[in-house]
Amino acid sequence: MMVYKSHYACFNCQKTFKRRVLKDVDRDAQASVEAKCPECGNLMASMGLDFESPAKNDHKQWAHIKDLYTVGITFHSCGCSGPGYIPQDRKAIITYLEKIRSEYMHALVFWRYRIEPENKKEREREYQKNGSKLWTINPNAFKETVTNQEGINYWIKKIKEVEERLALIRNSNN
Repeated sequence: MMVYKSHYACFNCQKTFKRRVLKDVDRDAQASVEAKCPECGNLMASMGLDFESPAKNDHKQWAHIKDLYTVGITFHSCGCSGPGYIPQDRKAIITYLEKIRSEYMHALVFWRYRIEPENKKEREREYQKNGSKLWTINPNAFKETVTNQEGINYWIKKIKEVEERLALIRNSNN
């Protein structure tokens, strides 16, 4: 099996480097060591295996890559189908995050108006109808009743995370 090196980016130097995972070098290693830029010594961003570096002098693209990283969008995947959707500019990042927030708010509405099952038969019936929504909150949803409060707390936390990302991208300098 092929072991690929992770891609790291230094936004200060506008350079990328590949680095082996510490476990590949030392099988007994418990934790990975932070990657530092060989040029400036600052910490580098782990961008994923599917990351392709822009040209060193393409400052606009480097600023965009930094914006993506700031809001948690990287190029990590198993390598089979790629990293998924990557917004192409700041406006697209904001639109993308607003869409996610809207989906999370829709999920929150489900939990606010849901009628909790009172017995095993109702729980099994609800699992058949809303299994994916229940499983998102608790992987043991088939065996355990998932309360509305658990769902509400989960989605409020997710919405806050997206709103923090939106605030970061809206308040960051170009």
